[in-house]
Amino acid sequence: MKKALIWIAGIIAALCLVVACLWGGEIASLRSVKSVAGNEYLYTMEYKAPYDLDDLIANEIDENAELLDYVVGRIGKGLPLKIKSAQVEDENGEMATMNCTSFQVKNAGGEGFLFGRNYDYYKNPTMVTISRPKKGYASIAVSDMSHFGYSLEKLPTSLGAKLSCLAAIYAPVDGINEKGLCTSIMALPKQASQQDTPKHDVGTTIIMRLWLDRCATVQEALDLAETLDIRHDAKVGSGYHYMVADASGDCAVVEFDKDDGWKTMVVRKPEGENSLLVTNHLLSPKYYTTEPDPAVGNPHSKSWWRYETAGAYISAHDGILSIPEAQECLAQVHWKDLVWDNGMVEDTQYSNVYDQKAITLDLRNWNDYDTTHHFSL
Repeated sequence: MKKALIWIAGIIAALCLVVACLWGGEIASLRSVKSVAGNEYLYTMEYKAPYDLDDLIANEIDENAELLDYVVGRIGKGLPLKIKSAQVEDENGEMATMNCTSFQVKNAGGEGFLFGRNYDYYKNPTMVTISRPKKGYASIAVSDMSHFGYSLEKLPTSLGAKLSCLAAIYAPVDGINEKGLCTSIMALPKQASQQDTPKHDVGTTIIMRLWLDRCATVQEALDLAETLDIRHDAKVGSGYHYMVADASGDCAVVEFDKDDGWKTMVVRKPEGENSLLVTNHLLSPKYYTTEPDPAVGNPHSKSWWRYETAGAYISAHDGILSIPEAQECLAQVHWKDLVWDNGMVEDTQYSNVYDQKAITLDLRNWNDYDTTHHFSL
């Protein structure tokens, strides 16, 4: 009997060792997932599992479903797991379009620059992921958890339910790294980049993870983008442009030419200027217009009104804002109960202000402008 117990204990110990070797980082990451005090729809995770961006690039993943399958393969290591996006489709099978505002301004409260960002979408839970990869820069990144299967009705309240949170590392929609580089994404309806050259393909959010992990400056981010084909999932029904800004004050908006093979177009912050602003319409001179035009942006989301309103606030302060002023600027263009044609109601899911010198994030979730959640590396 004693020998049998010893034998069973040995088997259990061996199994535990195998599990620890195969999934030790993933388990540690899942154990770190927790809701932020006072907000059941805001979560944090310390991502501790290994991930290989070179392998991801080599796999030529440019669709959301492919990305989720890739994540399942990495996590499951052969086990039959499944992650499905919870994003909302319209009657044509296309995903609804998120609408956002981003800017970089000089920091009035100290040295350096601030990066502000509203993420406007349907009400979904939010994930703040801190990662410290062995090869790459540490970062704080924010994700819409509907992208990897969560909703108000499905939350990571148990260890098993937390499994899909591991996909967050591949799905940032904005963030900051230890060098002060910030990035964010804004939607452009019907303008899904389909760059098609011999370069490797990367999808919508993968380019942002690459920037956060590998780039310290805007120029490095632009140079990296030129080595890849950035392809947005055409099934989603929306394209995107990106803002990328560094701690020195350099800032650019990366766009794609819908009428010329999706060639990259870059709008740089003019030398000597303190700020750059972007919403949900093209800024490149070839397409820029001061009048709402569905061919170059999203009039329904009042992109031009938000651009004018936030721009006026920033200009009135000469492009120099404190953190409270940056939060006020975002509050002036936030959404509450915006009703779309399909009856869905959109809100500002969160408002973020990143301090690019201190490497911090102040986040306000779901139009709660009385509560600020602070994150740092």
